[in-house]
Amino acid sequence: MKYEEFLLLPKPYIEFAKYKKSIQGLSEKTVDEYMLDLRLFGKYLVLSSSGNRLNGENFEKCDISHLTVDDFAAVTTSQIYDFLYYLDTEREDSNKTKARKLSAVKGFYKYLTVKKNYFENNPAANIESPKLKKQLPKHLTVDESIILLETVASDRESKNRERDYAMLTLFLNCGMRLSELAGIDMRDIDHEMRSLRVTGKGSKERIIYLNDACRAALGDYMSVRFAAQTKPGESALFISSRGTRISNKTVQHVVYKYLDASGLGNKGYSTHKLRHTAATLMYQTGKVDIRVLKDILGHEQLNTTQIYTHVSDKGMEAAMNNNPLSEIMPKKEKNLPSNTKE
Repeated sequence: MKYEEFLLLPKPYIEFAKYKKSIQGLSEKTVDEYMLDLRLFGKYLVLSSSGNRLNGENFEKCDISHLTVDDFAAVTTSQIYDFLYYLDTEREDSNKTKARKLSAVKGFYKYLTVKKNYFENNPAANIESPKLKKQLPKHLTVDESIILLETVASDRESKNRERDYAMLTLFLNCGMRLSELAGIDMRDIDHEMRSLRVTGKGSKERIIYLNDACRAALGDYMSVRFAAQTKPGESALFISSRGTRISNKTVQHVVYKYLDASGLGNKGYSTHKLRHTAATLMYQTGKVDIRVLKDILGHEQLNTTQIYTHVSDKGMEAAMNNNPLSEIMPKKEKNLPSNTKE
């Protein structure tokens, strides 16, 4: 969100944003997402209470900067339910999107009532989040992962082949987030390249241990990195052609480029799906304990990691075939001669 837009937010929103950034340590991007959702909520409150249309030019030009703590204290639970209904019917938001926006509203009211004690009644406290459809995490197969890496390795025309190969190797082996990979500094890797330090959500640091594939890929890239011309003081591990830290957008471009080149571009894969791939393969093939996987991925809660405990189709087929009763067949009756006299 631009600074000018930020200044046009209600004062309680600005206070909440500062709390999320400075106290909870959320990234600027995450705080912006909170503010965008809350700005929508504020516009809904203003326009719905005045009887104006909730779309078009009215919505774009709606001013919410005048909203105060007293205005938010006067909001009822019914109004928040009406807001969710508006998201569902007018904006046709998915349950996932509605759940995210409701989470922003609930977090904001918790801040006003619990952290700041501006008022006691929290109208959002007991509102249930829209039910989300459980989906298995989409991931590359082992064969697809190998094809992707081989596509990068064989790209002799690329000036950044070693860098790009190292980035994709870390994604597929370590399960790190996009921002974590782009944020790695040279000093974050130990001298023997046995581990590296990443900074995850909430500015929380964790250690990721490197396997042979990662060490080999990083070793090849390091000779390129040390020889590269960078801006004075640049500490980033992965750098752009300009000699500065590589951006998230550039990393995404690299991933999409090689997904397309390897024939995997039409399957909905992305940088985040590479993280899913690492986690799924570690759990299913490496038999990693779910609690260990939680720490590797940097999840706050164990239930977030449990999406990776799904069993593959081959696993289910093997489980059925290994059932000790799987070979018990129905006995066919023999045609015995009849002793019955007519």
